[in-house]
Amino acid sequence: MKEVLEMEKTLEDTIPIRKGEELDVGNLTQFLRTHIEGLPEGELYIRQFGAGHSNLTYALAIGSWEAVLRRPPLGPVAPKAHDMEREFTVLSAIHPVFGTAPKPLVFSDDESIIGSPFFIMERRHGIVLDTEFPEGTEGTEQLGQRISEVMVDTLVELHEIDYTQTGLKNMVKPDGFLERQVHGWIGRYEKAKTSEISEVHQLTTWLQNNIPQSLEPTVIHYDYKLNNAMFSNDYSRMTGLFDWEMTTVGDPLTDVGAAMSYWVQADDPDVLLHALGKPPLTAHKGFYTRDEFIARYAEKSGRDMTNIHYYITFAYFKLAVICQQIFYRYKKGQTQDPRFARMEQSVHNLVKHALAGTKK
Repeated sequence: MKEVLEMEKTLEDTIPIRKGEELDVGNLTQFLRTHIEGLPEGELYIRQFGAGHSNLTYALAIGSWEAVLRRPPLGPVAPKAHDMEREFTVLSAIHPVFGTAPKPLVFSDDESIIGSPFFIMERRHGIVLDTEFPEGTEGTEQLGQRISEVMVDTLVELHEIDYTQTGLKNMVKPDGFLERQVHGWIGRYEKAKTSEISEVHQLTTWLQNNIPQSLEPTVIHYDYKLNNAMFSNDYSRMTGLFDWEMTTVGDPLTDVGAAMSYWVQADDPDVLLHALGKPPLTAHKGFYTRDEFIARYAEKSGRDMTNIHYYITFAYFKLAVICQQIFYRYKKGQTQDPRFARMEQSVHNLVKHALAGTKK
């Protein structure tokens, strides 16, 4: 009975592995028993986490032991993208000073095991929110406000880390970060372009000509959004923060801007509400508006938010580029995931919305 309950816990929030994304169970079992001490006897069970459009993430279980495996998506990937060793190294630096980040366990670049580099980290349990509350949770205004507060306060906590006292100091170059980001993401778009979008040139010209002076650099997660967070059962605290692939050190307002590009609110235009599918819970009653999120962040962090509209505009463009990269891979036949077929329209919508932000 105990083993059944443990397995049911492991299967939470997972799906059967999608066709074509299977792992070699035999090779992986041998690797785990070689590199992780104290594994119980028994068979390795693998399930997949169904959310996300980038790296592939799997739940592993052998008896009472649990972990999570992350690997790059199938097919060719952009240079420097989906760097499993870098994400493992970032988590190794962050986890000791920011316990909300999961503990990394082991990294391997031996592609003979599962066909790509990968790393394994501890499994966290809790509630991950996306477009709906779980069954049994009433989505009250008070709950929306509580979750919003936890999201803001955890981001402020992350930005308070002294990165010079972590291993990140040897990995990053914070000087000129924002300039490199703007020019770099424009370059990524050009490499992944599949059609002409007339508004892109106007938007990228504005971004290059209006770069603000950066704030003092901090650790930035750079993919900070509701469905990358895990909450306690009463939603009073964050028990896990995931997807550290893009983490670096730079202007903290780039992190806030990126968070706001995902923080859809109820009165947003329809093209934004549905840019990535069904609107996230942040569009429901009680959740902060973007202005309320920014105001609480300013109060808690003491940072000047005068130029936040620039960072949000850049974030929408960056999100458009990510969608374009995904659609490029789909159009080239490098992935068969049907979720990606409509990504081109999302790119158009996000570029137009970002361009509107330049008028503020």
